[in-house]
Amino acid sequence: MYKAYCRTFQGVMKTTSYLLPWREPELLEGENSIRKLAPLVRKQGIETVLIVTDHGIVSVGLMDEMLHDLENEGISYVIYDKTVPNPTIANIEEAYQIYIKHHCQGIIAFGGGSPMDCAKGVGSRVAKPNKSIPQMKGVLKVLKKLPPLFAIPTTSGTGSEATLAAVVSNSETHEKYAIMDTSLIPHFAVLDPLLTVKLPPHITAATGMDALTHAVEAFIGRSNTKHTTNQSMTAVKLIFENLYESYSNGSNLTARSNMQKAAYLAGMAFTRAYVGYVHAIAHTLGGFYSVPHGLANAIILPYVLEYYGDSVHLALAELAAAAGISDPSDSAENNANKFISAIKNMNEMMDIPKKVSGIVESDIPLMVERAYKEANPLYPVPRILAKDDLFQLYQLIKE
Repeated sequence: MYKAYCRTFQGVMKTTSYLLPWREPELLEGENSIRKLAPLVRKQGIETVLIVTDHGIVSVGLMDEMLHDLENEGISYVIYDKTVPNPTIANIEEAYQIYIKHHCQGIIAFGGGSPMDCAKGVGSRVAKPNKSIPQMKGVLKVLKKLPPLFAIPTTSGTGSEATLAAVVSNSETHEKYAIMDTSLIPHFAVLDPLLTVKLPPHITAATGMDALTHAVEAFIGRSNTKHTTNQSMTAVKLIFENLYESYSNGSNLTARSNMQKAAYLAGMAFTRAYVGYVHAIAHTLGGFYSVPHGLANAIILPYVLEYYGDSVHLALAELAAAAGISDPSDSAENNANKFISAIKNMNEMMDIPKKVSGIVESDIPLMVERAYKEANPLYPVPRILAKDDLFQLYQLIKE
């Protein structure tokens, strides 16, 4: 009975989604495309902008050119650089107060998924100043125009520069959840591969597998459109062709550029078609133990795909073909298993562990509850799992 309710809910959401005001960010792409940002900000009539980033990016000087360009355009800026991995409500509130204090008119998110999530949270507070972040948890709780939001990814993973989601952590309750609203889709995005060249190999690996997880979960779910199907398949192809090269030869700009495109396309796909249990479980690991989101997804993905069984064989066989690893004469089941094995092999080649260390057995029941509540009834997964299934998955992934 509950499964029927979930499928009905998902069907209504899919139908309703066609009525929502979807938009795609205006893209600046290619080497040195970051240099085109300041004139674009000026074109929007912005005189003062809030830059949301983290301390690491500031310390290595990755933003220096952009800051110089903003100054040359006569644009004032204030920087919030205290964003932490798995950004907190406190991060958002601190940055929001800076935005208000300095009378900012736009927001630049510069970094990985965490600064972008934080910036989206700030934008939500600007749009709805009388609503707290917890009050905007869930789907379509903002429904109001955000100030101009410019997203500049320095990793190739989250796809947050293309999505309607901001993932937030409550450091008091260890809860991690998403605010999802079409108004959170950035207005502009800069895909400059030069910004990812110095990314350490282990972050390249984890963020790349994050993008793969987005593409796979979007593709195997039941809310695909023709558009998201093509985006997911293209992303999978690009990731299989370019992730290991980006990991082992970080200065390869072609591979870096292709990974940026893959992350963007995967972001576009899952923002419309949703994710699944991999993300629901990963969010609990981030909330409880601050496990980096991409790393958690990378470890969990093959376990969940195997657990789905024959409900995903046909879809994974299609992805195996997109990745160039299928045998047309073989069965869908065997090609699906080849795809899962290829994910495991890629993880191993990039030194991603097979299990998650540090999971406390007594935490699992609460994590199961939260993962179950996040996924059901919203996520249009190929097979709806019960709490007992999720408990088994936590047992499989823990060291």
